[in-house]
Amino acid sequence: MALISYDDTEAAAFAASRELAHGGLHRWRYAVQQHLRPRAGSTLLDLGAGTGAWAGAFAQWYGVRVLAVEPAPAMRDRCAHRPLLAGDATALPLATSGVDGAWLSTMIHHVADLDAMARELRRVLRPGAPVLIRSPFPGRHQRIGLFHWFPEAVRVLDAYPNLARVRAAFARAGFPVSTVEPVAQTTAESLAEYADRMDRRAHTPLQLINDAEYAAGMTRLRAAAGTQTGPVVDHLDLLVLR
Repeated sequence: MALISYDDTEAAAFAASRELAHGGLHRWRYAVQQHLRPRAGSTLLDLGAGTGAWAGAFAQWYGVRVLAVEPAPAMRDRCAHRPLLAGDATALPLATSGVDGAWLSTMIHHVADLDAMARELRRVLRPGAPVLIRSPFPGRHQRIGLFHWFPEAVRVLDAYPNLARVRAAFARAGFPVSTVEPVAQTTAESLAEYADRMDRRAHTPLQLINDAEYAAGMTRLRAAAGTQTGPVVDHLDLLVLR
């Protein structure tokens, strides 16, 4: 079960504030390409595809077929990417050994049974195909701006699956090798833009702190936005499992 349920309002907030400009994702484009090694005819699974921003980027960047799977109807309603399927991470509506890689972006904290998800991914992936997980992990948040301005949200992050737990679940399912690297992204062109786009409804850690904590964070953020210049660059982890 998801930590939060994405209804129409939250899905709209996600689309408006969480989708990043492709120009700020060049390091992600390179990192994914290095591990996925896409080729003509490849099929990539985007699991927990949300509004389809990553699926669209991968199709454009690599010229591969991207199969988007998303459980929330409100997210699917805002996803223009096709093919798009309703589906759960623990019971994928896919044939065995049919995809060449899987992409999971900021979604593993919504999966209650990591072992079941790992087993399903082992089933649908071709031998040797990678699972690429983009996520904040507990204890590795220091270069993610959201947790700087809203330090109270770290306690929510601390309840997410940590690296050891995720690696262990995938190892049990037949993914014995894993690597992790931080990847930089331009989240906003300025702190002022970042503050203007901030929407609590689009971020699980912000939904799960209290109103006073969120208000205090926004006060800190807007005060800094009046003086700081330059882009907002965040580093999220890329965990690769084979």
